[in-house]
Amino acid sequence: MAGRLKDKIALVTGIGAGIGRGIALRFAREGATVIGCDIDATTAAATVQAAADEGLQIASVHPCDLTRPADVERYVRSASDTHGRIDILVNAAAIPPHMARAAEMDYEGQWTPTMAGEVDIVFLAVKAAWPWLLKSGKASIINFASVSAFRGSTNFGMLAHCAGKAAVLGMTRQLAIEGGPGIRANTISPGLVVTPATASAGGTDGAIRERLLERMPLKRLGDPDDIAWCAVFLASDEASWITGANFPVDGGVMAG
Repeated sequence: MAGRLKDKIALVTGIGAGIGRGIALRFAREGATVIGCDIDATTAAATVQAAADEGLQIASVHPCDLTRPADVERYVRSASDTHGRIDILVNAAAIPPHMARAAEMDYEGQWTPTMAGEVDIVFLAVKAAWPWLLKSGKASIINFASVSAFRGSTNFGMLAHCAGKAAVLGMTRQLAIEGGPGIRANTISPGLVVTPATASAGGTDGAIRERLLERMPLKRLGDPDDIAWCAVFLASDEASWITGANFPVDGGVMAG
């Protein structure tokens, strides 16, 4: 272990797959005490086992529905009761957004659950963890915006998704103001990362993939570990003078 996160207590949501899994494993390799959660007990248990196979340890609360305040409180208590503080909160979990254009978007069936799955779950986790992050005195919150917070899509109807990620971006800047000096808050804005969710949405192969690669200087889609390394930096003391910032990790999409 390189030990960049040695002795830090880290909550990482959505460890069952994709970016959350990648961050949980990378944090454990860097020496953090990781407490994860996921609504899918099977995939969460698989991540715990993957860590064990490397001689590492990840604790997990599963199943955990982050849209339910009681579940979020239970998850945070699992860390606070044991460790007495929380140093890092990574809100990597997300419920797949409903992809629809404005004319077809249904308020109750599509818009509302997308906001809950992208905005509410960040707020609820931050609210529950806040007192314990303050106890740390040098805590880091890492939230996920997206390139979709900055630009629209000609490939998908992403009205709710773009709105949700822009909300997370704005929320995190305000958290940076309210949290200083003891809590830092930053966002990572990934481009298209290959995960089970993006693959099932049809964005990682075929014509859409080729169109995305055309505007991407680095000419490859992202891997969860690409995002995890940025999260390691933001969670570490190396980033102790960084708050309220956004980090595009997108293969260069935002440069064009």
